[in-house]
Parts: sequence; C-alpha cells; structure tokens
Amino acid sequence: MHVKSDSDTTTLYYVQSPSNLDANDRLAYGSPTYESPGHLTHYHCTPIHHSRESSTSRTFTASVKNAVVTGAPHGHATWKRIEDGDVEDDDDDDGDGGVPLRFYVMWFVVSFVILFTVFSLVLWAVSVPYKPEVLVKSMVFDNFNVQSGMDATGVPTDMLTLNTTVKIFYRNPATFFGVHVTVTPIEIHYFQLKFASGHVKNFYQSRKSQRVIVSHVLGYQMPLYGGVSPFNAAIGHLENVIVPVNLTFTMRSRAYILGRLVSPKFYKKVLCQVTLYGNQIGKHVNLTGSCIYSD
Repeated sequence: MHVKSDSDTTTLYYVQSPSNLDANDRLAYGSPTYESPGHLTHYHCTPIHHSRESSTSRTFTASVKNAVVTGAPHGHATWKRIEDGDVEDDDDDDGDGGVPLRFYVMWFVVSFVILFTVFSLVLWAVSVPYKPEVLVKSMVFDNFNVQSGMDATGVPTDMLTLNTTVKIFYRNPATFFGVHVTVTPIEIHYFQLKFASGHVKNFYQSRKSQRVIVSHVLGYQMPLYGGVSPFNAAIGHLENVIVPVNLTFTMRSRAYILGRLVSPKFYKKVLCQVTLYGNQIGKHVNLTGSCIYSD
C-alpha cells in the first residue's frame, strides 16, 4: 500500500484581503515586515536553506503548513490554503455539460416504440401471403320432400323438407402461426327464398395442417308460398324435379401472431351453384368446379 509523503502534497495559498494589514497579522517567509519608523518591529524568521535532500523539503513543507492563519478579524488579510482537489473539482464543475437523465429515458421510449412498430409491420407483411385454402368438395341431398301444409300463422301453403350434407376442405399453409376459424351459417337459396341452413362450430387450425369439415344443412317444413313453380308442378312426382339452388357461406380466419397487436384476418366468401335433381337423392354431387371464391 502506497503512503503519500508530505513532499507529494502540493498546497496553494492565497490572500483573502490584501488591504489594511496590521503588523501582527502579517506573515512572511524569510524576510522582515516593514512598518513606519515609530512602530518598527522585527520578526525573527528562520532562514530556509535550499537543499536537494528530501529531509529539507519535508521541513519546508511542514513550515508552510503551520503558517496558515485562520479566524482573522474583519478587514485583515488571511492566508488560506487551497488543496489540489478543490481546484480540480471547480474546473470539473465548470466544464460539466452532462445530458439530463430524462433525455435518455425519452430516447429509449421513442426508440422502443419505433423498433416495435417496425417489427410488427414486418410480421404482418410476412403473414399476408399465407391465406387459408378453402374448397367445397361435394354435397349430398339426403332427403327431399314437398307436401301441403300451413305456416306458423295458419296460412295454407306447400311445405319443403330438405336435408343435405356438405363437405368442405380447409388448409392453413402458414409456417409460423395458427388461425381461429369462424363460419357463417351455410345456407341453400332458391333466388331469395331460403330452403335450408346449417352451422359449423368454430375451430382452431394449427400451422401447416388441414381438415375436412362436414356440415349438415337442414330445412324442415319451410313454407314455399307458391314461389317455386317447379315444386308446385312436381308434387307427387319428385323424381322429375330439377331446381337450381345456391349454396353460400363465408369463412373468417384470424391469426394472433403478436397478441391482438398483430392479428391478420383472412376472409373467404363462397358461392356454389348446384342443381337439385329429384332422381339423384342420396348421391354425391361434385362441387370442385362449381364454386366461386372471393376474398
């Protein structure tokens, strides 16, 4: 452990008030104090011999340290000691132009928001090409019947009962996210008249996977009100019925890549044009090329 010697310490002195000094308050090193002839007072000072030896240097340093005068009356000169550290600290304080802490906090927050926004946009842009694939494969008219009856208000009309089964192929091609899928009611229409409807339970499709959805589209005792002339003419002869119908539904797929902040949505609207033949009840109808798909 290094011990600092007296010779290694540098001490500076300055005069606080140089005017109106009394003889008893003046301090000299190696020379007498001069006053008026009537008040001539001699101060005995020990000569300081300059030497290159370290002992003499330490003696001189000790003499200077002991020469500090404090507590002088008002208006008298006072020698004061200034340590090296005091001077350096003053210089450091004057030259310190530090940046406030709030600037760094603000800079960090702004940088984080920008980087997070860019990252979110990149994720969204990468996910857009991975649109789910939807394909209506086939449809089966399981049951078909028309008979006379009354609607809920008691109005006499022809009543239609129709049961069908629809198979839909769904595939998620995404490599890094799954999707939550909801399907609107699957409906069968003759122009504006709805024959039957069916529901598909919401499901989750993991990445790079597929499934076949089977939905039963049913219509029971649907009033026709004479709006379907082919059915009116075919009562009792259903094998001769030929009726064009439309199968419609919409699929919505939503991915939560970064929570709700990055959650792309994919829509697929499906319209399939099908012809109901009375003599093909119970047979599969291929719909691979009979549907229109739009986003």
